[in-house]
Amino acid sequence: MYAIIETGGKQVKVEEGQEIYIEKVNAETDETVTFDKVLFVGGDDVKVGTPFVEGASVTAKVEKQGRQKKIRVYKYKRRKNYHRTQGHRQPYTKLVINKINA
Repeated sequence: MYAIIETGGKQVKVEEGQEIYIEKVNAETDETVTFDKVLFVGGDDVKVGTPFVEGASVTAKVEKQGRQKKIRVYKYKRRKNYHRTQGHRQPYTKLVINKINA
């Protein structure tokens, strides 16, 4: 059984026992998070939402909070003696999917 959930403005396909990395969720480590925005539930019994499946939810346990590797943002304008460097680290949350309730 699998489901497609919406979180952080993105759609993620999840299965039970799977580890996923998503945009940061305000929750502590070892806390349980519930996602109500379920777009699709697949398996033996397929349910498609319009836009969300009624009564469906996905529960997950927060494994850790972290920040990704640094990327460099470099702005440059030729012949104008203008250049700027900036770094960015995107925060993320690592989850382990516990149960898909359909």
